[in-house]
Amino acid sequence: MEPDFYNSIASISEGYFRDRGSKFYAFAFPVETEDEVKDKLTLLKKEHFNANHHIYAFRLGAGTEHVRSSDDGEPANSSGKPVLGQILSHQLSDILVVVVRYFGGVKLGVPGLINAYRTAAGEALKSATPVQKTITRPLSVSFDYKLMSQVMRIVDEENIAVASRDFSSQCNLALNLRKSRYETIVERFRQIYGVTIIES
Repeated sequence: MEPDFYNSIASISEGYFRDRGSKFYAFAFPVETEDEVKDKLTLLKKEHFNANHHIYAFRLGAGTEHVRSSDDGEPANSSGKPVLGQILSHQLSDILVVVVRYFGGVKLGVPGLINAYRTAAGEALKSATPVQKTITRPLSVSFDYKLMSQVMRIVDEENIAVASRDFSSQCNLALNLRKSRYETIVERFRQIYGVTIIES
């Protein structure tokens, strides 16, 4: 069975590397959306407005399809990809790593840049606190109020995360189900007559 969890980081962590006068400050952030990525980048660019480059890479979600990196003016593949490589080699997701470079007057060449950005990013990840995140699938259920206790018993027993609830005219719950338990939980809800299941 495929694992239904992945690894991320609990909070911001930092790393540092210096080579021939150039300083590389690395920052790793836990993020869940591209909007968060943009916010963190904007903030760092304001804080380090006089830096020469703001290299970044991020990965979101459980798969490898939502990844991106930027060389931000450095030679192609010399910086963004090495940073992304560190994220992937540490098997982390929902993470943004930014490496800010202050040029020291001596060109490092592509091999030197690859080493510097990779090392700085690695230092930030080395000091990060890992956290495990569960892979979930959304499910909505709709039911009459009289079925509340039966539905909520399943929610409690299966430790299901409730994304939103609406108990106006009809009871509606938006749930996030652990991937490995999805089919079993759906079947449990189906056993309650009167519960409408809406799969995404």
